[in-house]
Amino acid sequence: QVQLVESGGGLVQAGGSLRVSCAASGRTFSTYAVGWFRRSPGKEREFVAAISWSGDTRYYAYSVEGRFTVSRDNAKNTVYLQMNSLSAEDTAVYYCAAGPTGPSATPDEYVYWGQGTQVTVSS
Repeated sequence: QVQLVESGGGLVQAGGSLRVSCAASGRTFSTYAVGWFRRSPGKEREFVAAISWSGDTRYYAYSVEGRFTVSRDNAKNTVYLQMNSLSAEDTAVYYCAAGPTGPSATPDEYVYWGQGTQVTVSS
């Protein structure tokens, strides 16, 4: 019913910026909260940021607060994650997820998940 596709990942130097996108299909997407998570090799999945359906409520992990900004454009069925001041610690596959509840930092609150996009930060 809802399909999520991440894009915009790539290679960036430390201190640089990158914006990843989560494009969604499905009419109900605009009513869903969206979360961003990331996973690095050998590490467990980590919460990054989340945004409410209206965009009025946003949560960030402490590790990215002040550097990352999550936003959404419901007219385009797209959620964005702007990442600034990137470091090697931010290297991971970034996933977006959507669900009718939230926004939440808990993965099991989300129903739909994308395939992920690789973000690599070189030192």
